[in-house]
Order: sequence, then C-alpha cells, then structure tokens
Amino acid sequence: MIEMARTSPTKARSVTRAPGRSGRPPNEIAGEVEERILDAARKVFLDRGFEGASIEEIADVARSGKPTIYARFRDKKALFTAAVTRYVIAKQAQLESYSPSGTTIDERLASVGVILLQEALTPEWINLLRLSIAEARRFPDLGGIVIRMTRERGTEIMMRLLGEVAESSEVETFPAFDPGRLAMTARYFIDLILLPQLMRALSGEHQKTLHAEIGPHVSQRVAFFLSACRNGGIR
Repeated sequence: MIEMARTSPTKARSVTRAPGRSGRPPNEIAGEVEERILDAARKVFLDRGFEGASIEEIADVARSGKPTIYARFRDKKALFTAAVTRYVIAKQAQLESYSPSGTTIDERLASVGVILLQEALTPEWINLLRLSIAEARRFPDLGGIVIRMTRERGTEIMMRLLGEVAESSEVETFPAFDPGRLAMTARYFIDLILLPQLMRALSGEHQKTLHAEIGPHVSQRVAFFLSACRNGGIR
C-alpha cells in the first residue's frame, strides 16, 4: 500500500504533463509549422520591434523550438524578411477573389476602390509598413522588395478587376481601357485611390477618421479617374 501511494502521483504527473517542444512535429501538422512561425514572428516583431524581438519569444508564441526555426531561417533578419513578405502576399491574396459590384461604371469602380482601402487601412498592415520603414538601414533591400511585390502583383489584380469593369459597353471606347494601356491605367488607379490615404495613415492620422472618409474619397477619385479615361488623359 505504501509503494502504491508513492508511485500513483508519479503516474498521474506523467499523464498530465504538457507536451514538450522538442523533436519533429507529426506529419499531419508539419506543413503548418512554417506558417505558425511566420505568424508568431510578425506578432512579436510588431510588439517588440526588430531589436526587442527574440527568437526565444517567437519560438514560444509559435509553440515551436529554436532549432525548428533555425532549420528554416538562418537568422532573425531572414525571419523578419520572410514574415513581412508573407504578409504582403497574404494581403494581396484577399483581393484576388474579389469581383466588382454595382450596375454603373462609377459604382463598379467605387466598389474596387473601397475594398482596396479597406484592406490597406488596417492597424496591422500600417504598423508593419512603419516597422519596415524604420528598419530600412538594416534591411536596405526589403522596402524595394515589398514595393515591387505590392506594385507588380497589385497591378495584375487591378488589371483583372478593371478588365471586369471594362466589360460594360460604357467604357468600350475609352482609350485607357485598351489592352495595351490597361497596366498603366491600373497603376494610376491604385496610386490615385490608395496613396493619399496610405500616406496619411503612415503619418499617424487616426484610422477611424480615414475609414469614415473612404466613401467620399473614393467617389471623388473615381469621378476624376473616369474623366481622364474618357478624355484619353491616361497614356
């Protein structure tokens, strides 16, 4: 009886002990490991900044181990770059399945402009852009990578959306919607709608104010954009 009393608590502890972080993950979750690490890295970098973040904390948030992280990313700089670029890709993916709504050309373009700003003016996205700008000296190529990815993929997505808008007979005669000009037209649309509000957000204006202005801002810019398209002003 005495021996049983000594050993049963030990058995209980061995059953209830939390699983450790060492060893390989099971095959069924192996594909989620990198995603978990990058999500955790983004959160910790946003909370702590690059200097304040540690691989130990990222591993803890990711429910992973440091060896698992270093097996995928050579150092903290590589992890930071991967976390930022993955988030940019994920943000763009949210627009890929979107289709313009509305019955008139103005309404359909406005729907595109509104969703563009709603996706861009989020606290996490703005803070990540600020962090990337703040770390420009440490990561001289990262800003160029992010801008290039955003611009190139964003242009492709916007070309598709504007192509759907252009299915209306209302814009068939617009020179700006010719296939050879559509890429430039898409870039103009992005810059016209997005850049003013994005710069205000990066400068610290309250996001509630910016979100309240999305509707009027988009309506004004769409009217200006369509006027240029009708008159061949986009070349």
